[in-house]
Amino acid sequence: MGKIIQLDDALSNKIAAGEVVERPASVVKELAENALDAGSTIIEIEVEEAGLAKIRITDNGEGIAEDDVSKAFHRHATSKIKDETDLFRIRTLGFRGEALPSIASVSRLEMKTSTGDSAGTRIVIEGGRETAFEKAPSRRGTDITVTDLFFNTPARLKYVKTIHTELGNITDLVNRLALSHPEVSFRLIHNGKKLLHTNGNGDVRQVLAAIYGMGIAKMLVPIEGKSLDYKISGYASLPEVTRASRNYISTMINGRFIRNYGLAKAVMEGYHTLLPIGRYPIVLLNVEMDPILVDVNVHPSKMEVRISKEAELFELVESAISAAFKQKQLIPSGYKPERAEKPKSEQTFLELDNGPEQVSTPVQKGALNSFGGQATSGAGAPTVLSGQVTSDFESGALQQSSAGMGRPTPQVQSSPSYPPRRTAGQEASWSSLPDQVREMFLPQKVEEGNRQPIPVETEPETVSAERVPRMYPIGQMHGTYILAQNENGLYIIDQHAAQERLKYEFFRVKVGQVESELQDMLVPLTFEYSTDECMKINEYKEELEKVGVFLEDFGPNSFIVRSHPQWLPHGEEKEVIEEMIEQLLSMKKVDIKKLREEAAIMMSCKGSIKANRHLRTDEIQALLDDLRRASDPFTCPHGRPIIVHFSSYEMEKMFKRVM
Repeated sequence: MGKIIQLDDALSNKIAAGEVVERPASVVKELAENALDAGSTIIEIEVEEAGLAKIRITDNGEGIAEDDVSKAFHRHATSKIKDETDLFRIRTLGFRGEALPSIASVSRLEMKTSTGDSAGTRIVIEGGRETAFEKAPSRRGTDITVTDLFFNTPARLKYVKTIHTELGNITDLVNRLALSHPEVSFRLIHNGKKLLHTNGNGDVRQVLAAIYGMGIAKMLVPIEGKSLDYKISGYASLPEVTRASRNYISTMINGRFIRNYGLAKAVMEGYHTLLPIGRYPIVLLNVEMDPILVDVNVHPSKMEVRISKEAELFELVESAISAAFKQKQLIPSGYKPERAEKPKSEQTFLELDNGPEQVSTPVQKGALNSFGGQATSGAGAPTVLSGQVTSDFESGALQQSSAGMGRPTPQVQSSPSYPPRRTAGQEASWSSLPDQVREMFLPQKVEEGNRQPIPVETEPETVSAERVPRMYPIGQMHGTYILAQNENGLYIIDQHAAQERLKYEFFRVKVGQVESELQDMLVPLTFEYSTDECMKINEYKEELEKVGVFLEDFGPNSFIVRSHPQWLPHGEEKEVIEEMIEQLLSMKKVDIKKLREEAAIMMSCKGSIKANRHLRTDEIQALLDDLRRASDPFTCPHGRPIIVHFSSYEMEKMFKRVM
């Protein structure tokens, strides 16, 4: 007698459920995606005990006709594909026909559905067996309730995590669905408490604000890119906004949330040297492509996909993110308010196209009475308005200008003037001021020898193309941090990180030009390695030569170096060459681009100014001027910030001069 038997549908569905229904979040995913495929504009997800007790999903989609209700719970029954050719152009989120029968086989499921044209249908299935089928109200859409999940599969139930963990998975999933479909209103409720509510107006920025909060939404920068095959869009957080894991990188392909290591890596490459080691950004990345270029039929959960022309897509993502930050002034503010001020409206905080709101000093208290004639301060500096100029932001602060005004180094004022406290009847919009008053706050054109520092903010429209404003040294703190100032406030610069960035940009160029700048050594350098290390070194000698390491065999397990590039850090040639070789030995797959990059980073750190090194004023000024000419002057090669800014207004806030 033969040993092979045909499994019945109930057992087959339980086996399939092991792949499709891993946890309560899997049920939410499959049912919510079905609702999206049905054209729903409102999806309400209600869960109890993180979905283990109850999951209810209600939508206003097209519903299911009475004749199709029972068929929907048969294995591989679907309305999404008709024949084999449809597999190559899948535009729906679900298509395999496994979700409903798999869920029904491991739970007690009740579904009410109607197309809205006639009476609806109610069906009840327990553990894969249909127990009720009857008429229901004719409300258009579908209402599915899943209770007692895994009641008949205790082996699966014991692998379910804590309620907090499972609820976190559900919340994370619904967040990503809302991000990929901002045109749909999502409502997530747990044990009667609303966790998420999006308005479904199609503005993804408002979805980001609903999920991450207004403060984070302000710190997101739009990204976009396009090639012959791909179009990408989305938002990426400024480098100062980071998280401890890459879970905050959300990638969508044609409206489907997916996990792809290559795309996440491309995102990180786009942030090259802008993030500290072990920190990750918040990114929403939408990819639009012809469905024929992506295979979503890889795994039953449909979270993994195969992408055609991956290299082209990864390069596009990397360049788009890099370009988004290339023209931004990425100087973080050192001011951390005790509590965020409440905005007038959501839209106030969602002007993301211009980057984060930059708060600058309100105009200072002076001796102009009712916007009348000008008086002067004791130091001869221009006076300012009595009262505070406000912008559209509730904070009442003008956007600060990033312009360096090209003035000589200002001296520290013995009697500095401050922004005023806000008082009733003393506010006016900038645009409403008389022209002669407004002109006092604009940069003045004066002869080179007669320039005087103007300790007030400039009008928001006066923005320099320079990414780092001109700064004037005040001094040093602990021989480690440079203090500088300009009309926009106080700057603190990490001198080691600053010079590290400058040296990195120098070595990044030089490491690709090694053969034209070789220098012979009077005393050759000798290096010894184990047999297996020598085998790898000999295999990749050409790659080492491309980064300036010229090795010659010198005995069984030894090498000798007779020349090296002139730009290697003086006195540290042997140490630098050893570290370059160590970098190669540690690589699983040798990449010459990565090898050059690591060599440049390592050499930049070697000769940079260390902490507790006191600098002369001219050395500080030279370092600041060089930093302004750098291509990426905001972080060191390891991603640590170089400059921190405190605007005059923020200083006033800290000292409670402005409330």
